[in-house]
Amino acid sequence: MKLSHTPVEYHLIDNVPLFIKRDDLLHPAFSGNKARKFAYYLQQPFCHIKRVLGHGSVQANSLYSLASLAQLRGWQLDYYVNHIPQSLREQPLGNYAAALAAGANIIATDGQSGEQLEPMLAQLAAQEDDCLFIPEGGRTAEAEFGVRLLAEEIAQWWHEQQLTELVVFLPAGTGTTALFLQKSFKSMLLPIKVMTCAVVGGDDYLRKQFVQLCGDITCHPTIVTPVKRYHFGKCYREFLLAWQQLNRAGIEFELLYDPLGWICLKSVAAEINQPIMYVHQGGVLGNESMLPRYRRKYPELFTQ
Repeated sequence: MKLSHTPVEYHLIDNVPLFIKRDDLLHPAFSGNKARKFAYYLQQPFCHIKRVLGHGSVQANSLYSLASLAQLRGWQLDYYVNHIPQSLREQPLGNYAAALAAGANIIATDGQSGEQLEPMLAQLAAQEDDCLFIPEGGRTAEAEFGVRLLAEEIAQWWHEQQLTELVVFLPAGTGTTALFLQKSFKSMLLPIKVMTCAVVGGDDYLRKQFVQLCGDITCHPTIVTPVKRYHFGKCYREFLLAWQQLNRAGIEFELLYDPLGWICLKSVAAEINQPIMYVHQGGVLGNESMLPRYRRKYPELFTQ
């Protein structure tokens, strides 16, 4: 099971030179940043744990990765979602189908938000000695363990390339990976700057996530603000075009985070004047559910 040491490839995409860290080549069950965020839970004993509680989207990459984690460790996963569409119940696909196959117990709350669920699940886990709660998207202090290993891989590559500086870019949900990367590079005293953009919520939401995990703002990544506001999970024409442009590099990217990440990176690439590494965080299994939505909305962009 490959969970570390992914290659770095050079690509020129729309005249932007990029070094792409291929974390999408990690084991499919823990593709990309989930392999990094959940490394702690894979390697530590946790002998007393029998059940894991999680919550988030019904098509979240973390759902499948948590289900795989639970399956490997012999745990039961109870994963709470806001809603399960009837069409998905009748014809499971993507992360939802893979999680079901791995034995996940997916529970629809019919309206409860993540802000309501998180304290409830945390309290439940605290009351049961054999229960473990992992917040949405793996936003935990324990995620630093695996992200630090990613930072060390990037640092090793940076030294081998004999670079004097580097910008590492990746789009953010909770911002956990970006934060712990920047914190790691700072502790290593390396001139590597992490830049990100808020895909879920806005810049203020992302700053709040950073502060909850690390109060030292000097460890926080630089946030690139999109030129317009986008609603998370909604299909946009420019997202599909950005995704198609990325894919012409011969690598499949995912449709939820990478399009906005690429749009934001292009908007500042000319000003960076440093080598740029884009961290491919995996998650392409989610394309199984996203692509049909895009095909229905923009059929003219799939003619070729």
